Amino acid sequence: MTENLPTFINLTEFATSNTGGQILFATDDFFAVAENLISDTDPIYIADKYTEYGKWMDGWETRRKRIPGHDWCIIKLAVACVIKGLLLDTAHFTGNNVLKFSIQATILSSEELQIPPRNTTVGSGASAEDLDRVEEIFSEKWKEIVPVTSLRPGLEVTRYNYVKVFSNKPWTHIRLNIYPDGGIARLRVYGEASPEKPPANELTDLVSMLNGGVNQGYSNAHYSHPRNILKPFKGVSMSDGWETARNQNRPAIIELNEDGTLNVNVSEWAIFKLGFPGSLRRICVDTSHFKGNYPGDVKIEGAYLEKENWFPGDKVGWTSVLKQNPLEGDKEHWFDCESDVITHIKVTISPDGGISRLRTFGYISPF
Repeated sequence: MTENLPTFINLTEFATSNTGGQILFATDDFFAVAENLISDTDPIYIADKYTEYGKWMDGWETRRKRIPGHDWCIIKLAVACVIKGLLLDTAHFTGNNVLKFSIQATILSSEELQIPPRNTTVGSGASAEDLDRVEEIFSEKWKEIVPVTSLRPGLEVTRYNYVKVFSNKPWTHIRLNIYPDGGIARLRVYGEASPEKPPANELTDLVSMLNGGVNQGYSNAHYSHPRNILKPFKGVSMSDGWETARNQNRPAIIELNEDGTLNVNVSEWAIFKLGFPGSLRRICVDTSHFKGNYPGDVKIEGAYLEKENWFPGDKVGWTSVLKQNPLEGDKEHWFDCESDVITHIKVTISPDGGISRLRTFGYISPF
């Protein structure tokens, strides 16, 4: 991929299944089911793999259209969010890719969205009864946030199709229209969460992506991005966490301090904005799946920033929330803490390594 990457890909992603995204409806799943669109893994190609319906493909692929209309699907996002950009990856769809697409969006509660249950099997398609029932939510009239746009085929140099979205409203559901048929490997939806404010007396994971937590900076993300550690569900692999390269300044011989932490004097860091200003009471640092590459130790600092976002070069008066603590591999580590009201945290690991998930439970500020 030689093109310059858009800045919106550093935002939180809200469509993948491991963040809570869900396919609710698809007109056709003949060659490959729509659930593949929101898989967390990168698409793969197996040359000699076939099903009874045709070539197996790691994406959503509909049959060649021989009736009026076009194919489409409905996706529930993990949480209401303002969508800033999309990635449509057509990997491996080189002669069967979707030619054009558009995106519509709406905001609905689960009570308002009554549609048929999904049949997630290859070779299937929506019945006439299913189509009649789904018409009751009038998805064809949802707000168009991306007009009809061409897609490039899935060759390595053309597979990544980035689209900026110009919308400032939060959405809970999107409708992906494909014209008229074909295949797309993956869909990624990047944006900013717009959650409801939790009660002030309720212990809440303030850094969770579902509550508006977002990564705003890091020192190293060689293997995987720190935004992953804010996902709501348990990590599924090392690639689903934050993993740095081996710090090139780590000492040749590792020594321990008296408290069991590493005496290495080098570290990596990531900065997160909390979804709501609040005071922290309990923290979980989860190193699941990181068995030979977990950090030696971790410390967490906090700060209250008058402005909303942290930027490189900002002078911040960080204060200790969690003192330096040793970590173990493939384990949840729970710590009690008591912070002032803060808006941002800085997570520092020494000397390098990987974290699967971070949880920061506390109470939102009533002011």
